[in-house]
Amino acid sequence: MKKGIIGKKIGMTQIFDANGNVIPVTLIEAGPCTVTQKKTVETDGYDAIQLGFMDVADRKLSKAELGHLAKSGAGAKKHLKEFRLDDISGFNTGDTVTADIFAAGEKVDVTGITKGDGFSGVVKRWNAHILKMTHGTGPVHRQPGSMGPNSSPSRIFKNKIMPGQYGNEQVTVLNLTVAKVDAEKNIVAIKGAVPGARGGIVFIRNAVKG
Repeated sequence: MKKGIIGKKIGMTQIFDANGNVIPVTLIEAGPCTVTQKKTVETDGYDAIQLGFMDVADRKLSKAELGHLAKSGAGAKKHLKEFRLDDISGFNTGDTVTADIFAAGEKVDVTGITKGDGFSGVVKRWNAHILKMTHGTGPVHRQPGSMGPNSSPSRIFKNKIMPGQYGNEQVTVLNLTVAKVDAEKNIVAIKGAVPGARGGIVFIRNAVKG
C-alpha cells in the first residue's frame, strides 16, 4: 500500500544498531497530519488524499483556504500536500495520520527544498577545476574559462557551466531506509541525509523504485 506524510526536519544525529555499528540518521518530526480532502476517481478522476500539517493562526490564511479547511474540521494548517494512493478506502476526511504508518527497515523517498546559496560561481555551483594558485596565473583562478571559439560557431553552446543561482530547489532523494520510528513522539529516523536545512518541510512517501 502506498503511503505518505508531511514532516519537519529536526537535524542529524547517530544511533547504534544491534552490532554496535554507528548509523548516521536524519530525525524528522513526521506528523501528526490531518486528512483535509479526499479525492476519488468518481469526483476528481484519480484517488488521492490531501494532508495538512502544522497549526497556524487563521489570520495568516486567505478566506478561500480557511473555507477549504473548514469542510474537514481540521482547523487552519500551514502546509498542505496531496499524496496519490492506490487505495484510499481506509482514509476519511478529518482522520489523523501519524509517524507509525512507517516501520523500521522500509524504503522511502524524501522530498525537500535544498539550502539556497544565492548567486554562486562555477567552482561552487558545478565543482569546476581551479587554476594553480601560483605566480603568473593571473586573477582568473576561479573563472569559468574559455567560452568556446569566437569565429565559429560565434556563440556559447547550451549547457555551458556558468555562474548563477545555486540551491533553493526541490530535490527528491530515493531509496532511503527508515532506521527507527518513535510513534509516541512522531519521530522518524531515516538513514543518511535528506534535502533542506533544519526546520525545513519534507515529504516522505514509499520508495517508487524500491
